[in-house]
Parts: sequence; C-alpha cells; structure tokens
Amino acid sequence: MSIMIKTVRALAAAVVLAATAPAFAAGSGPHIERQQWSFSGPFGSFDRAQLQRGFKVYKEVCAACHGLRQVAFRTLAQDGGPSFTEEQAKKIASEYTVTDGPNDSGDMFDRPAILADKFPSPFPNEQAARAANGGAYPPDFSLIAKARAAHRGFPWFVFDAFTQYNEQGPDYIYALLTGYEENAPEGVVIPEGKHYNHAFLAGNAIGMAPPISDEQVEYTDGSPMTLDQYARDVSAFLMWAAEPKLEERKQMGFRVIVFLLVFASLLYFTKQKLWRNVAH
Repeated sequence: MSIMIKTVRALAAAVVLAATAPAFAAGSGPHIERQQWSFSGPFGSFDRAQLQRGFKVYKEVCAACHGLRQVAFRTLAQDGGPSFTEEQAKKIASEYTVTDGPNDSGDMFDRPAILADKFPSPFPNEQAARAANGGAYPPDFSLIAKARAAHRGFPWFVFDAFTQYNEQGPDYIYALLTGYEENAPEGVVIPEGKHYNHAFLAGNAIGMAPPISDEQVEYTDGSPMTLDQYARDVSAFLMWAAEPKLEERKQMGFRVIVFLLVFASLLYFTKQKLWRNVAH
C-alpha cells in the first residue's frame, strides 16, 4: 500500500511539474504531433494493405536515394509483414541487381536478386552518395523509424512508458514529410540549396527537397493519393522495416503477462493452503 501511495504521489508531482514548467516538460526541439497508428498499443498490429502501399511509395520515391540494406526480400512474404505472396516477393527481388562472387575466375559479378538477398544500396559507397546529393549523405532506412524517434521530455516519457507508446519514430517521419513550407517564417534564414521544414530535428533547414506530392504515386486500392496518405503509409512501412517482429513480440509479451498472473495466483493460493492454520 505504501508503494502505491508513493507512486501516486510521484505521478502527481510530475503533473504539477509539467504545469509549472511547460518548456522543460515538452522538451527541446520541434513539436511532433502524436498520430494514430494501427500498430500502436499493446495489442496493435500492422495494416497489411497500408504496408503494401508504403512499400510502393518507398520503391517509387525513396529508393532512389535511401537503401534498406538490413531488410531481406524474403521478409516481404513472411507473416507480420506486407504479406506479399512468395511469387510477388520473387518478382520484386528480381527487379534489383546485386553484386555476387567471386566466380571461378575470381571476379565479382552482377545478378538479379533473390529472396535470400537484402535490398541493395542505391549508391556503391558513401562518397558516391554524397557526390550525388550535394554533399549530404542520405541515411539508410532500415532502422530510421527507431533512429529518428523524437522522444518527448519529462514527464511525458513516463506516461509513454505506462501506456506503452512507442511510435515516436513514425510520428516524426510523418511530420517531416508533411512539414515542408514554401516560405520560411519571418526572421528565419534558410541557406541557398536548403528547404524550410518546421519538423526537422536538426534545425529548420533541410537539404532534402520535398520528396513527394499529391498524385505522385498511383494507388490501385482506392486509397487517397495525397501527400498525407503517402506520408502515413511509408511511415508505417518503415516502422515495420525497423521492427518486423513487432506483432510477435506483443503476442509473446501478452502470453508472458498471463502466465505470470496465473503463476502468482497459484503461489498465493498455495501459500494460503499451507500456512493458513499455522500460528505466526
């Protein structure tokens, strides 16, 4: 009981601190709006259709500069992912070229990718990537949804831990893709060759031009072909790429919690049975 009282008091103190020190509570950096995702929460799961649309956006827009070198083609057809058929995944893989070898002559050679291969990088090395992007190095997207998470300041991260909110990464990707503005606010100077984006964590000036716009990627399932929808879909896909076992992890966690509750109950009733009539 005393522990519960202390916990309640600590939470109350956190709320008071948030009210009296809003700047400290909100944390530094741009404000990233919290979005609604099908995979959020302890029982959330990926929307298969959304993952397939997000992959389409990645392939047609993002893949020209950003790789997925930690993601294997076979995972596109595995449970918990976009759920392409094996034939569809093979066809997708065959559209990429990977370097293999050495052959019997000791030479490296190019061949169409197979399911066991991982997505190849769009550039042969970092120097080539920087040369093609004005000195900027486009990051790999395999773990971007985890690496670019815009974590909230105290005490909100405490509440996020209690509610198991872990979608700051997709929130940031969505905010970044939709955060471009043609004109910067008064007093904000954007260097030549940069673009104003109010959600960019490293400052307001970002080297990447707005990558996507309305009607740029054709959807065949009737979903809106808007910037907002594109941003949501590719954010969800990149979350899956960063954590492909998310659904399996949540299912295992639920089983573990149920087991612990049952085990604790059995221990309690066993104790009552054995020690109920024993004088203390």
